[in-house]
Amino acid sequence: MRALRNYGERDLRIVEVDAPAPPGDDEIQVRICAIALNHIDVWGWRGMAFAKRELPITIGAEASGEIIAVGKNVTDLKVGQVGALYGANTCGTCKPCREGRDNFCEDVKGVFGFHIDGFAQEMMNFPARLFVPAPDGVDPVAAACAPITFGTVEHMLFDNAKLQPGESILVHAGGSGIGTAAIQLAKAIGCTVYTTVSNDEKAQKALDLGADYAINYKTDRFEGRLRKLTKKQGVDVVFEHVGVDTWEGSMFSLKIGGRLVTCGSTSGIKAEINLFQLFQRQLRLIGSFGCNMRNIENALGKLAAGVVKPIIDLEIPLDQIGEGLERLENRQVFGKIIVTL
Repeated sequence: MRALRNYGERDLRIVEVDAPAPPGDDEIQVRICAIALNHIDVWGWRGMAFAKRELPITIGAEASGEIIAVGKNVTDLKVGQVGALYGANTCGTCKPCREGRDNFCEDVKGVFGFHIDGFAQEMMNFPARLFVPAPDGVDPVAAACAPITFGTVEHMLFDNAKLQPGESILVHAGGSGIGTAAIQLAKAIGCTVYTTVSNDEKAQKALDLGADYAINYKTDRFEGRLRKLTKKQGVDVVFEHVGVDTWEGSMFSLKIGGRLVTCGSTSGIKAEINLFQLFQRQLRLIGSFGCNMRNIENALGKLAAGVVKPIIDLEIPLDQIGEGLERLENRQVFGKIIVTL
């Protein structure tokens, strides 16, 4: 079968590999349907790694699959089901995993496609407990966006930031995959949504998606513009995933008692914090990583109900994934890039 493997910095190759053996007792065998690209794929392609890994490695961190075989202990899943594949190989035995909070796993074996072989292959064996079936009406492309794109945002906004109906939120990089998800999920509960984008075309798309205000950060200092729009009050929540470039402005954008929730650092990993501002304005800074199984189920349910939808920038075949990664690296996207097999 075909697999897309990373052999080093910007060196991706489609190769023939052995098809998987029959699934183990607690596994399923899936045919990979669609892969959704993320910045973690860009990092791996660039040669960045935050843990030891061996190359070559099959890439792909977010995907959907169709079950084609089940292990003898798997009784709650069946051949033909399409679903979302959880993005990390968690242990399944520690207390967080037993509670469905796999993003707090105490013995995680790595992120698929970054530390261990990922989803950019035609078939693979996969732990049955990490497969989340898609409800009727959710196609494989939408299901592929549930584990990271919508699941991460569900965890950030509702588990961590405790976003409430009627509150205000600043969503950074509203044209990114998680940015488009955050705009929709916040609007779905009646929030006022401000977002930052890199050009006027993206600004209009963000407004069409439901944002109340779109700020072009290339022509305006977003924090200054936001303070004017909110009559110097700021917002209840800042949805942060950019990092150094936006950190100081993000803190300045919060109202007294505001919450900043962050899941990423695409512009760098070190930022300064004004401690006086932090304690005097009683701000809360919240780190968020990945999502739990419930978040994926909730995301799939909202996709099925039409509450949200995946915003697809580009759909490409496996042999064009390099072009997709370059487009993502250069921030030329609005929504997700999907790779189909």
